[in-house]
Amino acid sequence: MTATVWFLTGSQHLYGEEALAQVALNSQAIVEQMNGASPVVPVTWKPVLTSKDAIRRVMLDANADDDCVGVVTWMHTFSPAKMWIAGLDALAKPMLHLHTQANVELPWAEIDMDFMNLNQAAHGDREFGYMETRLGVARTTVVGHVGDPRVQAEVDVWLRAALGFQAAHALNLVRFGDNMRNVAVTEGDKTEAEHVFGVSVNTYGVNDLVDVVATVGDAEAEALAGEYERLYAVEPCLRAGGGRHDSLTYSAKLEIAMRSFLEAHDALAFTTNFEDLGGLKQLPGLAVQRLTASGYGFGAEGDWKTAVLVRVAKVMGAGLPGGASLMEDYTYHLAPGQEKILGAHMLEVCPSLTTATPRVEIHPLGIGDREDPVRFVFDVDPGAGIVVGMSDMRDRFRLTGNTVTVVGPDEPMPKLPVGRAVWRPDPDFYTSAACWLMSGASHHTVMSTALTAAHWREFARMVGTEFALIDSSTTRDAFEDRLRWNAAYYRLARGI
Repeated sequence: MTATVWFLTGSQHLYGEEALAQVALNSQAIVEQMNGASPVVPVTWKPVLTSKDAIRRVMLDANADDDCVGVVTWMHTFSPAKMWIAGLDALAKPMLHLHTQANVELPWAEIDMDFMNLNQAAHGDREFGYMETRLGVARTTVVGHVGDPRVQAEVDVWLRAALGFQAAHALNLVRFGDNMRNVAVTEGDKTEAEHVFGVSVNTYGVNDLVDVVATVGDAEAEALAGEYERLYAVEPCLRAGGGRHDSLTYSAKLEIAMRSFLEAHDALAFTTNFEDLGGLKQLPGLAVQRLTASGYGFGAEGDWKTAVLVRVAKVMGAGLPGGASLMEDYTYHLAPGQEKILGAHMLEVCPSLTTATPRVEIHPLGIGDREDPVRFVFDVDPGAGIVVGMSDMRDRFRLTGNTVTVVGPDEPMPKLPVGRAVWRPDPDFYTSAACWLMSGASHHTVMSTALTAAHWREFARMVGTEFALIDSSTTRDAFEDRLRWNAAYYRLARGI
């Protein structure tokens, strides 16, 4: 599949065929400028739209085209907005309203009414915006000339969110076993999730995976273990000839089997659970980390909602510096003025969050009742990031985000052999933690060092779900008020 976004230009026949021909040339030039900026998704020009039937048809065609991730609309001239009602009602893909014009500057000495009639996006887009708002159309509006780097950056954010929308709606998610017992936040309405996000969540017995592991040959596992030794800093006891090399080859068998199982089920996200391991010898650690590094979504303890977010983050952030991973808030450093959070997980933090070469180590795990698991050990690179969690609020899903700065540990942590991150949350630890708790946000999150809050806001807007952001401007009182307003809005928006 080759993703693209369709560029739709609105006009009418009032100004004559010569004007329409110029509209087509100008809109093609806009598309060329957009593609010249090397967007993450190429833009495809479509013929100028001048009638209700043509508009409705192109929207239906966009819905039916799996390659089309969304549409960009622009009213070059005045396009009477009643023509757009049926088309806007029909559109099921994300939409960007680009409020631009062909020229940057006005030709002051030459301007006449012909120029005014032809170049009246200031007029046409306002008519179009009225209809979008009247119909309650979810969209993003970007204002400015397409040659402006600010406009290009805003369009890029929308394009990445559209890719996330597409990825979620095409996503099959495999749960190996069920949720961790007695845990609330990893539960959720899978049927509603398919309605909102498009993801299909299905459970398979963990011994179905065990059967696949049993089919992996020793030579194939040794070959992958050799790749580990070439790529990573593998501790001596795990290397070929080492006393625990069998544990490394078993991890390799897990990776091969899990990848094969996911491919066979056309799945790009998955979960595991240390309480539901069946005949597995190890809780998958290194295998999960390798799979997520290659783009799979993952959630621990059966947390399929976080697995969805990780997969969406992988797609939205593709090609950007940084990475995305399951993360969990574990414990705090509360020295006055130096407050920060230490996040990790038992084994499964994705190495896309570091540019350093991970160490491959084996250590006991106090839970899971299996052999010692193999895992990557590393510190997440310092820099800006965001953590986002998904909660099922009964009548809707809520995404809660917190912008953070990863700072790294104050001292080495030789007795914590996992992938780990230390960060300072915005606006400060106390406000962040209080607002996170008020929001009912999950303890599992996706941490992304590639994306910003803007990407997640766009994604939430596209799927029509709540996004509650904690950032440098957040205050507790204002955040609490926002949650109350959101509760009223989303309940009313669903109808009776």
